[in-house]
Amino acid sequence: MSISPVIEVDKLSITYGDFTAVRDLSFHVQHGELYALLGTNGAGKTSTLEVVEGHRQATAGSVRIFGEPPTNRRAVRPRMGIMLQESGFSPDLTVRESVGLLGTLSGRHDDVERVLAISGLTHKAGTQVAQLSGGEKRRLDFATAVYGGPELVILDEPTTGLDIQSRDALWAAVDRLREEGSTIVLTTHYLEEAQQRADRIGVMHQGTLRQEGTLVELTRSLPSVISFILPAGAPEPPLSLAHADGTVRVETFGLQEDLYRLLDWAHDAGVELQELQAGATRLDDVFRALSSETTTPTLERPQHVGDRA
Repeated sequence: MSISPVIEVDKLSITYGDFTAVRDLSFHVQHGELYALLGTNGAGKTSTLEVVEGHRQATAGSVRIFGEPPTNRRAVRPRMGIMLQESGFSPDLTVRESVGLLGTLSGRHDDVERVLAISGLTHKAGTQVAQLSGGEKRRLDFATAVYGGPELVILDEPTTGLDIQSRDALWAAVDRLREEGSTIVLTTHYLEEAQQRADRIGVMHQGTLRQEGTLVELTRSLPSVISFILPAGAPEPPLSLAHADGTVRVETFGLQEDLYRLLDWAHDAGVELQELQAGATRLDDVFRALSSETTTPTLERPQHVGDRA
């Protein structure tokens, strides 16, 4: 197993005229890990990925994939699969023809029927792309990305438009890729996917990498949360509270102690705490804290450059 990073981004900057989209960005992705690169609106994540994928030139700094610049397609592309948000398949080709064609262009080798099976498209093999639903096209995107079991797979919003069963099947296929040694880079606006699956998470904001680490490392600086609805006329609990839209919120660095204190008080006061929830800080709280000085954050939905052949 290689000890060198699969992806090395060092002091990357990207400008568009007078506007700097990415500034002095550095991060590494190690062999075999699932790295989630997330960003608030306008964070520069999309531009960064386009450089990593070899579709855009850096203004300054360097990017290496397997030790090579990503623009060295002969060296890099056979080892990297990319699942874009929209791949632009020919509408007249069948699913089987699309997978076979794009798989061949990747320089990798595989059995088309095997790839159709793991992507849940066997029953659609003879169907023209134009007749596929949105979710089926996403599965086709996935099939062409994982054809040949590439060493590096970039999944850009992979589960958008998929139903629950299709999502489960896709993640099962990703798990198999990881068991076989593939490195995965994930971008998603479904924060729970990154929270549940990423080994490490990089969070971009305003063109820079603001935080990076495991979920525990990202959230340990923020308090845990207890929330509930207090019945009308009930006395105030003996904790520091915040009220919003009828829900009471308690932020605490001593979750077990304060939860016990709250429940003990509720028992003695005969108060039922409705819709009671308690738990550690979640990834969405990291985003809220990160961009609280601007606007309420949502993950950006990248608009990629048109030509990504």
